[in-house]
This record gives sequence, structure tokens and C-alpha cells, in this order.
Amino acid sequence: MQFNVPTIIEGYAQGYFLMADESGKELGWYSSRERALIPLDDRFRYPRSLQRILNQDRFTTAINQDFAAVLEGCANRTTTWISPELKEIYWALYRAGVAHSFETWDGDQLAGGILGITIGGAFIGESMFYRIPESSKVAMVKLVERLRSRHFLLFDAQIMNPHLERFGAYILPNPEYKTLLKRAVNCRCSLV
Repeated sequence: MQFNVPTIIEGYAQGYFLMADESGKELGWYSSRERALIPLDDRFRYPRSLQRILNQDRFTTAINQDFAAVLEGCANRTTTWISPELKEIYWALYRAGVAHSFETWDGDQLAGGILGITIGGAFIGESMFYRIPESSKVAMVKLVERLRSRHFLLFDAQIMNPHLERFGAYILPNPEYKTLLKRAVNCRCSLV
């Protein structure tokens, strides 16, 4: 199946995101009145218990080492919005250098990861998963460090949940989000 990758990238650059309906058959563009952002400044935080795990250096990180496994891990749920068609779109975006997997590894075993899209200085987090407890949290901390070091302006987590709140995630109304997104997509940043 062929996709118009530039059109899809433009949709994300304008503040929309793709999602399949509950049946997994209909794929559509969505937006919301507010967006959840992971702070890339000193508002970012994480539980103290996670610091102990980070200090152990149990997990290593990689980018795009096993994109397929991260995509499958994110989609492998009882109820998922990542339909087969959306998987194909993520593959097309990956081949275009826009979709990425940020991974945690325990030796040679994939422990967890985050699936996201980068456009300029914006990282749009699509989903995350773990196979080993705490590995996706380590991925979050290490990804924020990477985004900071690469001068990204925005880490869009899309929809708030209690897990994200533990990392200092905050809500931004859509008009302010779109202003920040416009600035971010015009930056020259690279995750890899």
C-alpha cells in the first residue's frame, strides 16, 4: 500500500495525529482541545525509586535498533488504536527517517521502548511498551536527556494519563500548542 508521506508529515506538523477507531478498520486524523507535553526543562521529574534503577545501569539504550519489535510491542494489546494500516504508515515514516524507536535493552534482550515521530525539533510520542518492568520509564528519562542534548523544543505525549503526570507532564491548550509546534517544526534537530 502506498502512502503520501509528505501529506502525513504535514498533518502531524499541523497538530493532528492518526489513530484507528475501536474496530481497527477506520483510520482517521484527530486533534484535541489540549495536549499533554513532557517538559524538556527543569519541570521534568521522575520517581525516586527510578533513580535507583538508573544508577544500576542495567539497561542500555538504542535508537532504531529494532523498530519492528517496538512497533509490535506498542500494538500488541487487547485493545489497540495501532491498526495494520497504521503500522504500514509507521513503516513508511520510518523509511523516510521520520518515525523512530527509542529502545531500552537488557543485554541482548529488548526490554521496552517508545515509538515516536520527529519533525524538526518536535518529538511526537505515539506509544510505549515494556517487557521488563521499569524499562519504559528508563526509556522516558533517557529520551528526555537525548532530546535536551539535541535541542528539541517539544515532546508531545498527546493525551494525559497518571503515568505521564509522574514525569511532570502538563497540559497545554491547543492554540498555545500549535504556536509551540510551529516553532519546533522549523528547528533543525535530529534524534539520531
